[in-house]
Amino acid sequence: MTNSPTKVLILGAGKIGTTVGEMLRETEDYDVQFADAHEKSFASSQHNNLNPILLDVTDEKALRKGLEGQDAVISTLPYYLDLQVAQAAADVGVNYFDPTEDVITARKIREMAAGASSAFVPQCGLAPGFIAIVAHHLVNLYEEPLDVKMRVGALPQYPDNALKYNLTWSLDGLINEYCNPCEVIHEGERREVLPLESLEEISLDGVRYEAFSTSGGIGSLCESLDGRVRNLNYKTIRYPGHRDMIKLLANDLNLCSRRDVFKDVIEYGVPLTEQDVVVIFVTVKGNKDGKLHQESYAKKIYGREDGRWSAIQLTTATALCAVVDLHREGKIPRSGFVKQEDIDFEDFISNRFGKVYA
Repeated sequence: MTNSPTKVLILGAGKIGTTVGEMLRETEDYDVQFADAHEKSFASSQHNNLNPILLDVTDEKALRKGLEGQDAVISTLPYYLDLQVAQAAADVGVNYFDPTEDVITARKIREMAAGASSAFVPQCGLAPGFIAIVAHHLVNLYEEPLDVKMRVGALPQYPDNALKYNLTWSLDGLINEYCNPCEVIHEGERREVLPLESLEEISLDGVRYEAFSTSGGIGSLCESLDGRVRNLNYKTIRYPGHRDMIKLLANDLNLCSRRDVFKDVIEYGVPLTEQDVVVIFVTVKGNKDGKLHQESYAKKIYGREDGRWSAIQLTTATALCAVVDLHREGKIPRSGFVKQEDIDFEDFISNRFGKVYA
């Protein structure tokens, strides 16, 4: 572990990028620089201490210059810009981190990481991210793990519309979740299933929810647990009735094939909220000491009481910061591709950032 501040460039002036920057800077162990392509993104006073600079990542030369001298780059940009950043990080030899949920992007970053001198850790948010760390931890408690269920939802605390939903995070990511195929393990076989299917009802703390298949949240866990478990799936948690309305838009009105229209409908029709709650439920069933057992991790996380950070900001940013911090401490590989499930659960929740999940 180094005693000098770790130099970090954060790309993207949105809520997650800003929160990550604030969290890292407050430790005084990180020298944080903040970059975005739009000057208006720096209007908030909370950016003042993050050394904001204008940087367009589509300008290859400018991007590489921005990465020079940095120890790490954290991309909180839209997923379709991540590959350019990752390639530049590989060329310059800078450690790379992002919270992307896009499966194709993560797979291509893995290819870039082969033989790289720096570490590449995509998908290190909540889901994908922490959800894989806790699931893998529970699986390892069993001599013969059988079934793994991963459920996560970022929900409004006070839903008052027919969708029973408010926007809390990346709209591009939300559309991907609802439209892209979902990877699962079913009866020992890896396969892809349709999003918005396999509807189920669950109840936590007396509150009824529904859950259904969505894309991206499972990360690389299907690959890691292939041959070890019988069933593995990831579903998004919502309030009852949400899935049917989204299915009307996505499938019946065919908006998954017109994602720009789908995005407009959601963006202009569904209000944002920072009064949210993140619901996490992971359960693993398997054989231990000759008997069938079940272990679960269940947690609800709310935003800061002072309103500084919403629940989705807090959970995504702390997960990202914890992984960056663990890398700094030498507790995850220094180079090459790092899967979330390679990160030790106890290391994560004992970390100063990861303790939010403890």
